[in-house]
Amino acid sequence: MLRVLFLGVLAPASLGFPALSGPQPSGSQCVEHDCFALFRGPATFLAASQTCERLQGHLMTVRSSVAADVISLLLSGDGGDGGDGGDSPRLWIGLKLPPGCHDPEHLGPLRGFQWVTSDNRTSYSRWARPDRDGTPLCGPLCVAVSAAGAPAPGEPAWEEQSCTAEAEGFLCEFHFAASCRPLAMELGAAATAGVSDTYSTPFGARGADFQALPVGSFASVATLGVELVCAVPQHGAAEARWGRAAPGAWDCRVENGGCEHSCNGSAGPPRCLCPADTALQADGRSCAAHSAHSCYGRCDHFCVPNPDVPGAYTCMCETGYQLAADQHRCEDVDDCKLELNPCPQLCVNTPGGFTCHCFPHYELVEGECVEPVDPCFGVNCEYQCQPVGHTDYRCVCAEGFAPSPLDPHRCQMFCNQTACPADCDPNNLDSCHCPDGYILDDGSMCTDIDECHNGDCPGECRNLPGSFECICGPDSALAGLVGTDCDPVTVNDSEDSGSGEPPASSGPSTTSGPPPSGPLHSGVLTGISIASLSLIVALLALLCHLRKKQSATRAELEYKCAAPAKEVMLQHVHTEPTPQKL
Repeated sequence: MLRVLFLGVLAPASLGFPALSGPQPSGSQCVEHDCFALFRGPATFLAASQTCERLQGHLMTVRSSVAADVISLLLSGDGGDGGDGGDSPRLWIGLKLPPGCHDPEHLGPLRGFQWVTSDNRTSYSRWARPDRDGTPLCGPLCVAVSAAGAPAPGEPAWEEQSCTAEAEGFLCEFHFAASCRPLAMELGAAATAGVSDTYSTPFGARGADFQALPVGSFASVATLGVELVCAVPQHGAAEARWGRAAPGAWDCRVENGGCEHSCNGSAGPPRCLCPADTALQADGRSCAAHSAHSCYGRCDHFCVPNPDVPGAYTCMCETGYQLAADQHRCEDVDDCKLELNPCPQLCVNTPGGFTCHCFPHYELVEGECVEPVDPCFGVNCEYQCQPVGHTDYRCVCAEGFAPSPLDPHRCQMFCNQTACPADCDPNNLDSCHCPDGYILDDGSMCTDIDECHNGDCPGECRNLPGSFECICGPDSALAGLVGTDCDPVTVNDSEDSGSGEPPASSGPSTTSGPPPSGPLHSGVLTGISIASLSLIVALLALLCHLRKKQSATRAELEYKCAAPAKEVMLQHVHTEPTPQKL
């Protein structure tokens, strides 16, 4: 026997039920904790789905023959044709085919369709066209049920429809954690005819012929002045029961007045009675034993027995909670809605507490929202500091300068071209400086020194901005290597270092300093001759430059004369006859 509970619907006009907006079902049924409702009226699939969701449910899923029987009962109870389908409406159910084309023969009983609950589990299907001859289905498509054209009488069939088409109605499904039985009333034969109970469900069904009602349903016995609600009495309880917020008993003929033990309504207002070894509790309906543990399990958080009144107790809540109206349950206090907001900017309530957050680009520091500290604050950049993100920085230099590789906070002159503007004192234009490897030319321009004209390389020489490279020839001990010298003795003295390996190739570099002093080499005479010749050429260049600029400072005597060829740089002569640059 199917455990189907039929909920017939009447239309009570003057009951104290909450007003419901939107469409109301024309029929409803429940199977255990799942309830189903039939809604009449033209609607697209999207409109029907939104209506069910507003009522805290979704379009019906028909996963078994039990659910199919529910549809047949709803159609027959609604006055529609649940039999051979002479005038059977099309009703949307929660089955939809995603966009794209699908082969129905290889997609299981649902043919690629999915329930609105985002799964395709089912042990039942009832398609109006069992055999599609391999014709592919192309979505989006939605499914409506109808008894018209059903393969068997009483079993509504599934039909693919355009989701934008309007069906004559739809079926909603609702799930509840618990339910209540209809009100139990003890009335005499004479009073039974004049007393009736009426109910209202959370999803809008109203009437008197119910066999089960979900949590949140209301019941009314107007002639006795009783209005109750189906609720779970304590947090975590498995069963629901009828009750009300106001303490004390109601009419003893309805649900025993709500009393846990017995209800006395013979003299005066109804009141609940407890056995001799128990005491009536604060709600006026439950009983508790006279013991230190009489309140055990009755409070959400803490129970404090009253030593002066046997069986009496008081419930208390943890910080961040407050007692509910029943004085037993504890409800969370929304700290963020207090008159004094506990957070400086954004507050997020949590069970029993709250958390504070800040607006974008702010940081929470010791309970306050502050702007992040500038990463350049306190940084000793020689020219300028540039933030990188919220926590890092880099030092930048003025045009013609670059951060020093050894100390990124300092700037050094930099030129990667054959000529660059000189760094001149704005108060003394005759005081100008050039990067290493450059010489002042035409007053305020620095021109690259072509070291290759000095004969520093015995092999091929390649001039670079501010430096040069030697490509050692086949006659050199370092043949094929690139560096600033091709003499292995001057580059790496095996007696000093003990490595015995030739130097590795090096990239461009700035003008190097003089070579270190060492023992007298066999080629000292050649070195002295080259140095003497260089000294003579340099002196001639200096005389020419002094004639051109008689006001130059002592530091500017090293600059070359304006001539087509570049001036050879002076080098210190040392006792070891090595090349002048490494």
